Amino acid sequence: MTTTEDRSSDASAGNVDTKLEVVTIPVTDLDRAKAFYASLGWRLDADFILGGVRAIQFTPPGSGCSIHFSTNKAAAPPGSAQGLYLIASDIDAARDDLAKRGVEVGEVYHLTPDSRASGPAPDRATYNSYAPFSDPDGNGWLLQEVTTRLPGRIDPGPTTFASANDLASALRRAAAAHGEHEKRIGEADENWPDWYAEYMVSEQAGAEPPK
Repeated sequence: MTTTEDRSSDASAGNVDTKLEVVTIPVTDLDRAKAFYASLGWRLDADFILGGVRAIQFTPPGSGCSIHFSTNKAAAPPGSAQGLYLIASDIDAARDDLAKRGVEVGEVYHLTPDSRASGPAPDRATYNSYAPFSDPDGNGWLLQEVTTRLPGRIDPGPTTFASANDLASALRRAAAAHGEHEKRIGEADENWPDWYAEYMVSEQAGAEPPK
């Protein structure tokens, strides 16, 4: 029989998952916000009244975290949510998609030791290419290109991909790396499926890729 004390001990030992699943975005008009985020191609999860308050939830494609809207909150006025990151494996494709949907997206830039510079990061360094955009209330979003996760930034366990697009991007990176591998060995690699698999698993885990 499990007691309250037993459950408390389990929790203190770090055995309880705590997942960030919803972020609240302060807006002026719920219907205007709903129309904007629907136009991005985000999934509408809910729109109902609960406790006398209208609840609307959207989830970006491939995301494990969703957004809710709030209105008339003095502590968080509309437009006060800034630095909301949307991670993409291909920032150019993500930016083009938003632009085609009528969203005003800033140009891609990258950070330097002292400031920032136009264009993607040199050699498309992971985590360092950005493109800003805002919703109708001025809440600020940043597209960020992440192609390889740094060590320790992904939970250990089975290799998973959040969407078909993420998997396709990983396959393209593996194909490019495998092409360089075949140049080094000077012949076609008949064992390419195993090489691809090892590359994709190590890339996601932030480990050393195969040579």
